[in-house]
Amino acid sequence: MKIDILTLFPEICRAPLGESMMKRAQESKIVDLRIHNLRDWTKDKHRIVDDAPFGGGQGMVMKPEPIFAAVEDLKQSAIKNQQSKIILMSPAGRRFDQQMATDLSKESHLIVICGHYEGVDHRVIEHLVDLEISIGDYVLTNGAIAAVVLVDAVVRLLPGALGHEHSAIDDSFSAGSLEGPQYTRPAEFRGWKIPEVLLSGNHAEIAKWRIEEARKRTKQNRPDLLD
Repeated sequence: MKIDILTLFPEICRAPLGESMMKRAQESKIVDLRIHNLRDWTKDKHRIVDDAPFGGGQGMVMKPEPIFAAVEDLKQSAIKNQQSKIILMSPAGRRFDQQMATDLSKESHLIVICGHYEGVDHRVIEHLVDLEISIGDYVLTNGAIAAVVLVDAVVRLLPGALGHEHSAIDDSFSAGSLEGPQYTRPAEFRGWKIPEVLLSGNHAEIAKWRIEEARKRTKQNRPDLLD
């Protein structure tokens, strides 16, 4: 998979996406991740990417010219016959979830545009973007932070990205519920013992216990998932 991120703040993306699993996925050629400064596609000496909104209002709006130019260049640089999915990170977009991450992990090329200021000129949304995505019902300083979340969630689903092939299958939300509780050594800590069933060696009973506990945890923390 190839992923291009367009942002006004490349360093916000580089640090978290250059560590741990994400770093290994890039070194192993599982993902070709490139982070671009949107200002590189401006043509004026001041590298201006925003302007005041028509009709008045607070804040500034990201201009369409550099965004269109950047996306068109990146699409041309894609591998022959590689389809590009254009994503805009925006609080007004569809809410991101595990199913959406799974769907995006099957794409060959993602171009992720990071919104900023009061958003982007709406012609970008109308004529360029395939999908607007929000990572939650709140507003961040800029879309680069949200892009990091999206890319991490997608890349970990790619074959070979995680250490164990079933790691992603057991994640919260993958089966429509939260993941059940996990324990490790010591078996007793400060007088708190782990559930006896985990020491029984009975894999069928352990699997049953995990399903039941996952449902309890989901009911307590995210009852909406059970609906």
